[in-house]
Amino acid sequence: MDRDHDMDDGASDVQAMNGVSRAPSPKLDWTDDISGKVIVTSGTRPTTTAANGEVARDGESARRRQTRYRPRTFPYQSYLPYEHNDKYQENLEECIKRLYISVSAGDFVPGATHWTRELRGWLQLKFDLPKELRVKLARLYYELALAPGMENGASERFASMFMTLTKKKHYLKVGEDLYLDWRPLFKELKALVLPSDTSTVVTASSGHMKRNHRTLLKMCSFAQLYFDRAEVPEMLDTFLPYFSTSTPENAFAVLGLINLLLPTSAASKDSKCLPKDYLPAMFHIWSLMGRSKHFDMGFIDYFSRLARDALQSEDTEFTTFGLFTEEQSSTIFTAVLRLLDIPVSQVTSPYSGTVDMWLGLGALLERDSKKHPMSHHIARWIVMSLSPECATAEDSILTRLEGLLQAVETFFHPSNYGNWSRNLAQLVFYLADFFVMRWNRERSGEMSVPKDRQLNDAVKRRFVLCLRDVTFMGIFAKSGTAMSYSLSTLQSLALLEPSLILPGALQRIYPSMRGLVEVHRTLSSIKALHELTKVMIRTKGFRCHVTSLLGLALPGIDANDLDKTMHTLSYMQAVFYNLPMHDLTEQTQAEIDADKMKMDGMVAAEWVTMEIERLDREGVGIEIDYAQELSDEDELAVLRSSTAEFHTFVDAFLERVFLLLRNLPDAARIKSGSPEENVANTLPATFTPFFASMSPQLFDLALQKIADFVSKHVVYQARDATAFICSALCKANPKKALGVLVPILILGIRTEIDDNGAGTSRTSGTEVLPRDRALIWNISLLSMSLVHVGSAIMDFEQELTDLTQYLQQKCRGIASTHAANLVHHILLTLTMTYAVDYSLYEESDLARGVTPALWGLVQDPKKLNIKWHHADQKEIDFAIKLFKTFAEQESERLRQLTSDQPPVKRDGAGKDWSDEVSRSLVLLRLIVSGVSCLFDPRHNDIAIEDGDANMNGAEEEDEEPEDVDDVDEESDELTDADHSAGDEDSVKPTYQYTTGYQLSKDEPNYELLHQTRIAIGTTLHDVHEFLIAKQQDDVTAFNALYTAYRSWFTDLGIERSAHVLDRVTRLFAADIAHFKVSGLRKEYPRPLLVRRANLYHLQRLRHNAAPRKKTDLEVSLLQDLVQSSVSNYTEVRRTAQAGMESAVKVIIAARPLLIRPLLEIWQTALKDNDFPKIKGAMFSLLFGSMTRSIGRDWRFTPIMMKCFIEVLDVDRPSVQKVCAAATIQIMDVIRPPPRMVILSPDNIQQIYVDREVEDDDCQAKITKRKKAIQRRKDFIRTQRSTLADELAVTMTRAHWKKESRTAAFTIGLSLRWEDIASKKMVDLVVKKAIDPHPTLRALYGSALIGVLTYIDMRAVASHEYEYLLLDKRHVPGFAKREPDHNDPAYTEHFLARFQKPEADVYIDQDYPGWLAWGDSYPVFKAAESNLLQYDDVEQAMRLQIGAFLDEKWLSTYFGYLKQEPRDQMDRFRTTNIITLTQVYSLIMLGQAQVSFEQLQGLITELYGDGSDKHQHRATAEALCGLLNVATQLDVEQKNQIWSYVFPIVRGIVEEGLNPENLGYWTTFFDFVVQNKDPRRAWPMIEWLAGFRLNMSSNAAFKESSKMSLLEHAIDNQGWHFQLEQPILEDLLGHLDHPYKGVREVMGRTIASIFRTRYHESHKDVATFLQHEKSVSSIGSRPYQPSEQFNSTITEVFDKVEKWRHERPIGQATPSQYTMASKTVLAWLEHALCSWNCTEYLPFFPSTFLEPLLHMMDIKEDPELQALAYSVFRHLGNIPYRAGEEAAFVDALIRIGKTSTSWHQRLRIMINIQAIYFRHLFLMPRTRQLALFDCITSMLHDSQIEVRVGAATTLSGMIRCSPLTLRDTLLPSLCTKFTDLLAANPLPRGKRLPGTLTNEQNKLVLTRHAAVLGLGALVQAFPYTSPPPKWVPGVLATLATKAAGDAGVVGKSAKNIVSDFKKTRQDTWHIDIKAFEPEQIEDLEGVLWKSYFA
Repeated sequence: MDRDHDMDDGASDVQAMNGVSRAPSPKLDWTDDISGKVIVTSGTRPTTTAANGEVARDGESARRRQTRYRPRTFPYQSYLPYEHNDKYQENLEECIKRLYISVSAGDFVPGATHWTRELRGWLQLKFDLPKELRVKLARLYYELALAPGMENGASERFASMFMTLTKKKHYLKVGEDLYLDWRPLFKELKALVLPSDTSTVVTASSGHMKRNHRTLLKMCSFAQLYFDRAEVPEMLDTFLPYFSTSTPENAFAVLGLINLLLPTSAASKDSKCLPKDYLPAMFHIWSLMGRSKHFDMGFIDYFSRLARDALQSEDTEFTTFGLFTEEQSSTIFTAVLRLLDIPVSQVTSPYSGTVDMWLGLGALLERDSKKHPMSHHIARWIVMSLSPECATAEDSILTRLEGLLQAVETFFHPSNYGNWSRNLAQLVFYLADFFVMRWNRERSGEMSVPKDRQLNDAVKRRFVLCLRDVTFMGIFAKSGTAMSYSLSTLQSLALLEPSLILPGALQRIYPSMRGLVEVHRTLSSIKALHELTKVMIRTKGFRCHVTSLLGLALPGIDANDLDKTMHTLSYMQAVFYNLPMHDLTEQTQAEIDADKMKMDGMVAAEWVTMEIERLDREGVGIEIDYAQELSDEDELAVLRSSTAEFHTFVDAFLERVFLLLRNLPDAARIKSGSPEENVANTLPATFTPFFASMSPQLFDLALQKIADFVSKHVVYQARDATAFICSALCKANPKKALGVLVPILILGIRTEIDDNGAGTSRTSGTEVLPRDRALIWNISLLSMSLVHVGSAIMDFEQELTDLTQYLQQKCRGIASTHAANLVHHILLTLTMTYAVDYSLYEESDLARGVTPALWGLVQDPKKLNIKWHHADQKEIDFAIKLFKTFAEQESERLRQLTSDQPPVKRDGAGKDWSDEVSRSLVLLRLIVSGVSCLFDPRHNDIAIEDGDANMNGAEEEDEEPEDVDDVDEESDELTDADHSAGDEDSVKPTYQYTTGYQLSKDEPNYELLHQTRIAIGTTLHDVHEFLIAKQQDDVTAFNALYTAYRSWFTDLGIERSAHVLDRVTRLFAADIAHFKVSGLRKEYPRPLLVRRANLYHLQRLRHNAAPRKKTDLEVSLLQDLVQSSVSNYTEVRRTAQAGMESAVKVIIAARPLLIRPLLEIWQTALKDNDFPKIKGAMFSLLFGSMTRSIGRDWRFTPIMMKCFIEVLDVDRPSVQKVCAAATIQIMDVIRPPPRMVILSPDNIQQIYVDREVEDDDCQAKITKRKKAIQRRKDFIRTQRSTLADELAVTMTRAHWKKESRTAAFTIGLSLRWEDIASKKMVDLVVKKAIDPHPTLRALYGSALIGVLTYIDMRAVASHEYEYLLLDKRHVPGFAKREPDHNDPAYTEHFLARFQKPEADVYIDQDYPGWLAWGDSYPVFKAAESNLLQYDDVEQAMRLQIGAFLDEKWLSTYFGYLKQEPRDQMDRFRTTNIITLTQVYSLIMLGQAQVSFEQLQGLITELYGDGSDKHQHRATAEALCGLLNVATQLDVEQKNQIWSYVFPIVRGIVEEGLNPENLGYWTTFFDFVVQNKDPRRAWPMIEWLAGFRLNMSSNAAFKESSKMSLLEHAIDNQGWHFQLEQPILEDLLGHLDHPYKGVREVMGRTIASIFRTRYHESHKDVATFLQHEKSVSSIGSRPYQPSEQFNSTITEVFDKVEKWRHERPIGQATPSQYTMASKTVLAWLEHALCSWNCTEYLPFFPSTFLEPLLHMMDIKEDPELQALAYSVFRHLGNIPYRAGEEAAFVDALIRIGKTSTSWHQRLRIMINIQAIYFRHLFLMPRTRQLALFDCITSMLHDSQIEVRVGAATTLSGMIRCSPLTLRDTLLPSLCTKFTDLLAANPLPRGKRLPGTLTNEQNKLVLTRHAAVLGLGALVQAFPYTSPPPKWVPGVLATLATKAAGDAGVVGKSAKNIVSDFKKTRQDTWHIDIKAFEPEQIEDLEGVLWKSYFA
């Protein structure tokens, strides 16, 4: 899906509503209260913010101020509860300046990436970039993301930022503001999927620089909009010459490039290349790859985006089919039918796996089908092509859509479930979603669609009617996914046309909710109600049903069906968010007349009852428009009356919930994602709006019931759920709720402790003692009740103070944790800033009274008045008092516990001491987290003032300059700043924004608070020291300690350890999912809008909680964590490592501080064999964020590498397992850093060139930064070289396992551009490439390839790294040749060159000239050598390698080559070929110690006697490498090699092939000839082409093998193979070959020859485009048969027909006819599964059809029958163009009516169904009627099988026919068959005898035809409910006039009637109403069966 662009935002998949955990925790998303001291913020208050969200600045032009084209929906800053004079514009300018400096200096990591992150954070805080700056940044990041040489990690970040900047269209206007160059993206994609011009000669390339293809695809989705439309001709000139079906991989690659890069934005009228100019060519290209699913999806995707962008352009011609013509639309709809995967008869899939198998690297250009489903593209194309004309036009895209859905309607029914169900449901969902999006955006003005194209009510109504029936079927689907799609569709349709959808929905929902139908429908109905709630509540009349449905939904809360319970609660949540739970009857008492008539619920009850009866009475298709039917007064009376039962509902609802709570399982036993967890998560989401929507009276009722429940019950397993309910209750009205609950809960707590002794003893594990459960129940409920209730908590200040002290004194074990949690929640509530506003309505709305006008009220997001809690001095004092009291108390207690005389014994026998320590640590952790928002993250940073920016670059460990810019310019020594500059996390945070911090630095509380925190940190350090010294085995205490460390480090400014922002965001996203509507923005209930404002405040808090400077105390604590991260105890290590990972993220430059001691510990542990410490150090360093820091700081990398290699000697399986897992991280660490990045200076300069104030020292800073970076690079280079040399020495003395790992690292470190590799390393690699150990041999063999390839890569780039990055390749002999565009015979001459061996140039690439000639094509000069030109370094390295390559080395290598593979994968190994190619190159140039003659002897020895298959494999590999190197050599050496190799190969093929070795030699031939000029391998090509079949030979394998090699040669050479004519004549002359294996290869070869003959070869792309445009709107038809092809086909089938007549009937032995037929069938099977299948279309009717039918009649040869049947089934799947099917249809009709064989008459119905359905949108009405006439006549066939088949076919054809055709056919057919039955009655009173006369037989046949015809009509609508009006009469006719017949007539009639009833079990209660009583009686007489029958 194009979720990337704003245009498609609405088309989103169905979102899960309950996937977010709401498990209770001290850190949660809490909400509201209205009491106490609050701050009210308003979206309309005066502000200095401009309309576009940017602060207006004097002197700025309007152009500079403009930031967006659409104002923000939600004024985020306006709703903050504090003043915020953020200097965000200045921050932006400083950020841009720093970005400019970093990019200019080449400081991409961490410099540019850090400032990119800062810029992203700035944008995430909802500040708006000026449009002009956004454009410049987009260009810069686009270039950075694609810059040659940029490391992939940085490139990914820059690409992400580019996508962020261009994500929404309301920031930048397409076609006006921004233009991007498509060429850099094309270059990257081309490197991925298109062949390099020189790849056949030189394989070395810049492949290591290739980028992640997924990132490139994402970038294309964003960048494509901003490519200049004027570039389309040049893009087509670039892409299309690569298209070739001779090499299908190129065809798929070109499709991907078109789809990803070709601009779809609308063109102006004067554009040189409008869509109409090139669309015919696109359709032609589409048809070139027939039967390809990927082509169908790719082009529909592209066309859909064209349609989207053309819609808004007034310059684009727009018809009833949108941008496209009628012919083009028909073609696309036909493809849509194929894509839907609808099964048709017995034919196979319309797609061929053989075609899509060639996708190859084109798969890299395919969008993710899950994110971009084909249904999305189809729906976008249809909806974006709609216009008002579609509603009235006779033929339009809307008409076609109706026809499409009518054709597949029955496949939506739940009973008809299959692979298609998801696709269909998804298609309908996207159709509705796109329509809703377009409808809403057109009305809001967000989509600027010309008025004459804007959707109107007529189109909307017809569109909804089109989708209505299939949607209603889908909501009861068996597939959960399909049901979800259908339910979302239902909501979209109801939004568009409530009067059309809601009645039908209620018609189905009421019976389900009342239990009148199957149980499974009830759940679907509840889900449907959930989706429809908002629409119902906002729609007049229908809202009167809401309270009735609420009552009916209550039984859905059922502990025995938790899935239904969850959906019921979700439905009720939706209701509560949309209406006030107020009894409106009470408000009307003042208006009651003098008779004092009391309004009650009877009015609504009677009205709803009548409406339900009406729904039952009027049936399907009902429309109710209450706006016209019901007066406002009556509707209000009913609505008011319906609210009278709210009191009863609240009472019943709470009782159901209480019952549910009592039956929930224990939370500890609930699995994640289970229904129990989902229900527990859904309860708080439901109760929050439930309590907020209540009237005071109902709230009092709910409060009383909940208070009674919590005081009288202890449902421990539902503790969390009940706590959330209490929390929601208290937030709705804190003062009232707390006033009731707090005393009850406090009393309960004290009673349990004082009277029952609860919580006074320790507990082990997580199991809670029964006596403690009531205590924990009360504490948990009180704790959650106090969360975020605002200032109301101060009413209980003393009680809570006393209670918390009491609990700390009394509680032990698990109860103490809950007691600490209570303190934590109190502190959070007191100190945090949060919204305390949960009301559904503004106070101004409530002040006017609660009236029906508030039902479904849409809240304007810009007109909110939000109440906030912002702590006052009293609350802060209370919080600090609590914090200080418990901090001092627990710190003192810990000091006592760790003293020499502890109050609790520390004897080790019990756990009391450990429990006490843990209890105190837990409390300290929670109180620190509780007041986290009062801590100032910058408390220790004296130099930084609040809100100012810190621009320092890197924090250093000592008191040295903190910015790399401050380093002495003249100094050549590396500083710590230089080293850590490579670590992104060493860069300091930058900007701070106002968050309403309550304390000032000069007040006592500020210092007291921070000193107390420091004291806690000191206490934690002391405890650590004590535990290390005295209690090393106390795992529980250690875990509690380091968890406290984590909170102490991270919880400053925000409770970061609880991930508050992430959790609140997830919960918010889950709750708004139901209210999202495509095309509307933030149309949420008011409480959710308030939560969004609260979320924004949290975002600001989280932004400010950035890394800070370290203090001495923090350094000490970090060292503590290091010490314990290598503990002997696994649990301690894990907890310490987790704490350390959290700590280093918030402390600047913490990682280098920790890496050094960890490495020292690792080294010591290795010496001592201390396994726990080894594992601890490895996990700390290699499995966290420190790995990246080590990799960038080469002070540590060598030490780490050496330690890791030493670990390989440790004899401990657990340690070795860690080593294996860490190998990937190590390889990342040693990856060479980027040497160079190539950027255009223009885009860098432009972002800073026009700044208002130009810093004088910018260039100086850039210079300094460059020098510092260069120093660091030089240091790294030296370190890498030194380390590589040291490791090379180490590994030679090591065990093979250690050596194998070490070698991999060493080789990676050794390769370098300057000198390639060290001599020692190269010597080692060459020697070890023939090591006896197979693992080492393979490793060093790969290394040898790497070294040699590196040499070639360097030489190809002319020894310049810049050329390597720019892919400037220099290969001797390579050239570009320009075709002669003016020579009409150029292509003919071009192909003629391949018929003879002489060549002036070699043309290896297959694509030039196939479709159209480009400007030039690549060639290699035949007379010149292609050997690379090596410089001194490269030549010396090659000579050094060659010095080891003597006869012994090669002999040893060959010996290993023919060994049996160890991996059981016996295959032709490419790596061996690459190695040998490089080795042979050295030999042939005389740079090795072996001559060519010696090599020949070694190869002869390698082959031996050829008796073993491994000898063949090794020889094939050796010879392949030799022929590979021949392509690079001069002519003499080439000839020398070929004169040696070819006789060997020929001899082996002639005499040495067998089934075991054929695969090796086939691959050998593929390597030699694939993608190469045939003249390069002319001896082999000529020899293969000279092969002729020998009919007298009995060596079938030998014949088939040679033929198979020839087939491979033809396939590999494609259209360049020009020696086909003699081969073809030979094959066609021996069609009757006696051997099956030979015949199969013959058939494939013939098909390959004809397939590869086709090419188009237009003189250039412009000519190709013009030609296709001139033919038709869908271009010309490809694959027109040539005269030779016509004559060949005719002759072959004439010959086969002749042999058929010569074959005696019944002959069981093979004959010429049967053998030739099998050869032809093998040919056709291969051809019809290929992309050129349409070439055979003209022969289907007259040439293929009848012979195939005859072949299927040969019963004596089952193989022939099966082959013929397989080919026959393909005929209906081949794609025709409009009108081309005429002859085939006529032939089918002729055979069906006249064939003498009933088998043939039966079989042709297979293709009649296929051709009818597949070409539903292409076949004219007359031809469709002719098919119906044929099938109808076949009902009278004398053979019963044909009659039954005809009835089934007729039923299917009617079912998939458009409604207009059905309406024409059905009355006439119904009348025809009814009259036929009536006109041919059975003789009265006579039973027909057993043996019938001709007349009697004719009568039975006629009556059977009539019965089958009527049955077909009935069965054509198996799921229509109620059935069509004519069906009851037809069934009654069958029951009364035919069911009594004997034999097949009566049996058929009875089966029809019984099947009708059987398929309608679910809807029989509706369907039976369509029958008259008399008709029901008639049917019952047929359906009734005797018990004894």
